[in-house]
Amino acid sequence: MEIVKRPRRLRYSGTLREAVRETRLSASSLVYPVFVKEGAGIKSGIASMPGQYHWSPDRLPELYDSLLERGVNRIMMFGLPSKKDEEGSGAYREDGVVQQALRLTKRRYGGEVYCVTDLCMCEYTSHGHCGILDGDDVDNDRTLESLAVIAVSQARAGADMIAPSDMMDGRIRAVRLALDAQGFERIPIMAYSAKYASAFYGPFRSAADSAPAFGDRKSYQMDYHNRKEARKEVLADIEEGADIVMVKPALAYLDIIQTVAGLVEVPVAAYSVSGEYSMIKSAAAAGLIDEAALVYETAVSVFRAGADILISYFAPELSVRLRDGLNAER
Repeated sequence: MEIVKRPRRLRYSGTLREAVRETRLSASSLVYPVFVKEGAGIKSGIASMPGQYHWSPDRLPELYDSLLERGVNRIMMFGLPSKKDEEGSGAYREDGVVQQALRLTKRRYGGEVYCVTDLCMCEYTSHGHCGILDGDDVDNDRTLESLAVIAVSQARAGADMIAPSDMMDGRIRAVRLALDAQGFERIPIMAYSAKYASAFYGPFRSAADSAPAFGDRKSYQMDYHNRKEARKEVLADIEEGADIVMVKPALAYLDIIQTVAGLVEVPVAAYSVSGEYSMIKSAAAAGLIDEAALVYETAVSVFRAGADILISYFAPELSVRLRDGLNAER
């Protein structure tokens, strides 16, 4: 009988196991999403996302001080205006909620807090869609004009990076040209390039009051049956001037992250969205899982798939775990 010799699996333990790990996490790769609500004195819990809050601009320093203490200095800002209209004009007002928050942040923290601004209109439109409507349909080209105006307004207020999430065709080129024309050539763009029409967004839409008043967003967000389409969308955004491309959501789309990471030479971001967050929080509250261990394990899976940046509501917890060296499995 022929004896087949198989290579022995190497067995590591303790610090040696950590030293030979293929996938490494860093707090500098984490971005924390922040919901900024127009008004004053506001810190209100979000029912659909336990542990997350709406913050008025004047109370953001409380959040920033806590984040910085835990090693997180990169945030992504979403605005919740007090008034909405058909055109989403609150998104580009000089005194809009994001503009207020940016100016306060830069005045008090300077470069210590790096601000990425979400660029979309769904939180600002009375109908909840991501652009200007023509009947019941989004007018792509008219929306591009508004997005360009919003991007410049955010840059003027102090945004360090612009992140278009609307999924309109040609939006990256429109935003890049508008920024460059106003002297903001150095402001990078992180494109929501492979953004799928997903049920995982439910808690966010409740938190941001951004659910469509009618219909859905499947005409401009991607069909989750499609993988090859992600390649096309990503390459188109890079051609138009994207500096970073994003896959959203993360956990159910690890194959897309891996595909994109193997395709491009620019950094790849992944957004671990509200539904992923709330599922973990709910399971932990029911005593079904070890929350801290699962948060870390899922984050590792995203980086192992090829992401360079992780946008996560668990960013503070992950940063503390990394800082304190709590990387061993439980």
